[in-house]
Amino acid sequence: MHAWLCENPIGVEALTWKELPTPTPADNEVLIRIEAASLNFPDVLIVQNKYQMKPALPFVPGSEYAGIVEAIGKGVVNLKVGQSVACLSGTGGFGTHTLAPANLCLPLPSGFDSVDAAAFIMIYATSYHALVDRAQLQAHETVFIMGAAGGVGTSAIQIAKAMGAKVIAAASTQEKCDFCLTLGADHVINYSDNQFRDKLKELTGGKGPDVIYDPVGGEFTEPAFRSIAWRGRYLVVGFASGPIPSVPLNLPLLKGASLMGVFWGDFAKREPANNAKMMQVLLDWYQQKKIKPPIDRTMPMHELPAAYQRMNSRAVMGKLVMVNPS
Repeated sequence: MHAWLCENPIGVEALTWKELPTPTPADNEVLIRIEAASLNFPDVLIVQNKYQMKPALPFVPGSEYAGIVEAIGKGVVNLKVGQSVACLSGTGGFGTHTLAPANLCLPLPSGFDSVDAAAFIMIYATSYHALVDRAQLQAHETVFIMGAAGGVGTSAIQIAKAMGAKVIAAASTQEKCDFCLTLGADHVINYSDNQFRDKLKELTGGKGPDVIYDPVGGEFTEPAFRSIAWRGRYLVVGFASGPIPSVPLNLPLLKGASLMGVFWGDFAKREPANNAKMMQVLLDWYQQKKIKPPIDRTMPMHELPAAYQRMNSRAVMGKLVMVNPS
């Protein structure tokens, strides 16, 4: 097998494409031949030693991937050799093969495209947990989605529309705004012009959005919260812009609003039965064509450094996926 190895987490430039022994699965593990792996924001941080999870060195980055089970360890009863799976294990995806805990593998229905599967779990699980479980989104409500052209933002658009809500999508360029419209957004706001509060007021008839989905953080958090509707729910999804913002606590008080943390990873660990039900709903929605990961582009696995460069340029719209030759 071959894989991109991180032996010194100082950045992408330290990754090397190496031939490694193909491992044998231990108890409750499976060996997966990787067909596709998506590049996510945590994959950028982890090779810089800036992510909350710090794997032992050396490690193979690549948090999310899809492929075929080639071998199973003792104790594995829910998977079989030859089965297609998707997995979000945190590391291991940027190579030709990897070992994965069997309980983290999602069996895929027949015909599920491997590129879509590699871009599926993280964004849709996060957005469904945020909008449906945490915010209890209703069909008549309005959702304001920040960073809407990115991975989780695009999934939030699709899930909110599947729930029957009105979607206002915000992005930093007109090209990204137009992209959001193709995904089903009802309205778009280019928040780089610093007038999105006025636009939000106009688009919601002065009421403000019922739910705000924020994977961006930074300078836009406070003005967005100031625009929220009475009894609104503000979803703290992430901080892609870098800085972690502070919000004056008089704002939720004055609006009767809720500030809600969204941590799907811990939800999945603490409430595995509820998470399994959620994933089945999402698989059904994919088969019903209600949701589909928007793929920015696919790139050969050996071009991973160039993929990192594209992500760091903030040019990606949707998901960037690395693929191995079939």
